[in-house]
Amino acid sequence: MPIFQYKGYKTDGSEVAGTLEASSIKEAVSRLKDSGLHPKNIQEAVYRKGFGLFQRSDVSLLPSVTRQLATLLSSGVTLMEALNSISEENKGFWKNVLVNIRERVAAGSSFSKALEDYKKIFPEFYVNMVAAGEAGGNLDKVLVRLADFLESQSNLKSKVRTAMVYPVFMICVGFIVLSFIFTFVIPKITRIFKDTESALPFITVILITISDIFQNFWWLIVGIILGGVFGFRRIKEKNRLFVDRLILHLPGNVLQSLYFGRFARTLGSLLEGGLPVLRALELAAKSIGNRVLELKVIDAGRKVAEGARLSASLEDFPPVLLQLIATGERSGRMVEVLKNAADSYEEEFSRKMQKTLSLLEPALILFMGIIVGFIVLAVLLPIFQLNQLIK
Repeated sequence: MPIFQYKGYKTDGSEVAGTLEASSIKEAVSRLKDSGLHPKNIQEAVYRKGFGLFQRSDVSLLPSVTRQLATLLSSGVTLMEALNSISEENKGFWKNVLVNIRERVAAGSSFSKALEDYKKIFPEFYVNMVAAGEAGGNLDKVLVRLADFLESQSNLKSKVRTAMVYPVFMICVGFIVLSFIFTFVIPKITRIFKDTESALPFITVILITISDIFQNFWWLIVGIILGGVFGFRRIKEKNRLFVDRLILHLPGNVLQSLYFGRFARTLGSLLEGGLPVLRALELAAKSIGNRVLELKVIDAGRKVAEGARLSASLEDFPPVLLQLIATGERSGRMVEVLKNAADSYEEEFSRKMQKTLSLLEPALILFMGIIVGFIVLAVLLPIFQLNQLIK
C-alpha cells in the first residue's frame, strides 16, 4: 500500500505535516478529514537521495531486516504478518519498500518475485536463495543462512573500514598541517632570507619554492588531488581487467585472501541455500570483487557443465583451496569445507591487514619526521650562514 505525504491544518488553524498509509489519494484525504484535519497538499511519497525522512536506501540495514524476518518465520509467524510487523517497526525508505513487498505478496506474487523490484537493495544471490527456499518449503532456514552470511560480510567490511580510519586520518591531518605551515608559517620565516644578498643554501631555495607554490597555486594542488582521485576511478573503470590483474600480482598482496575468502563464503552459502552448482558458481563469481578471478570462475563453471570437477577447473587458485574443494567433492561435505576455507582466508586477511597497518603507521610518522627535519634544516642553515658572515 502506498505511503502519502501530506500538509494540512488542524481545527485550531495550526499547520501540520506527516505521512500516512492508504490505498489511494481519495482514501488518504478521507482519513485525514475523519481525523479532524483539513488537507492542504497531499501526494505519494517519493524516496530519493537527500536528508530527513525521505533519504537514500541504507543497504547496511539489510542484514538486520533479514534477521528479523528469519526470526519471525522461524517462530511460526506467517510471511504476511512478519512483513507487516517489520514494516511498522521501520521508517522512511525501508518502510515504503517493505509495505510495497507486502502488498505484492498479498496480491498473489511470490516473495522472491516481489524482491526483484528492488535489485539495488536485494542482491541477485539473495533473490535466488529466497526462490530456492520457497520452492523447498524452508524459507525460514534460508533466511537464517542469508542473515548469517550478510552479517559476516558486514563484519568483515566493518573491520576493514575501522582499520583504515587511523592511517587515513593521519594522512589528512598531516596534509592539512603541512599546507598551513607552507602557506602561512614558512613565508614569514623565510622573508628575512629573501632580503639578504647572500646566496641561500639549495635546501632553503627548495623550501621557499614549495612555499610559493602553496601560496600562489593552492588551487592547482587541490585540482591535481581531485583530478588524481577521479582520474584513477576513470582509469579503473575503463581498464578494470588490467587493474585487477595488477592487484593480483602485487608483492605481499593482502587482497588475495579477501577475494578467495569471499568466493568460498558466497559459494558455500549459495549451495547451502539450495541453489544448483552452476548457478551458485555464476553468482559467487560476481561477488569476488576482482574481474580476473571472476572470469576464471565463470570459465570453471563452463567446464563443470561439461562434466569436469570444480577442483580441477579453477585455474590460478591457491593449491590449498583446490585441495579443500576436492576433499569436499569426494566426501560430499562441500558446504562445510567451503565455510571452513572462508573462515581461514578471512582470518588470514585480518592478520595481513593488521600487519600492513602496523608497518604503515610508523612509516607515516617517519615521513612526517623527514618533512619536519627538512623544514628545520632549511630554516637553520641560512641562519648559521648569516651568523658566520657577521663574525
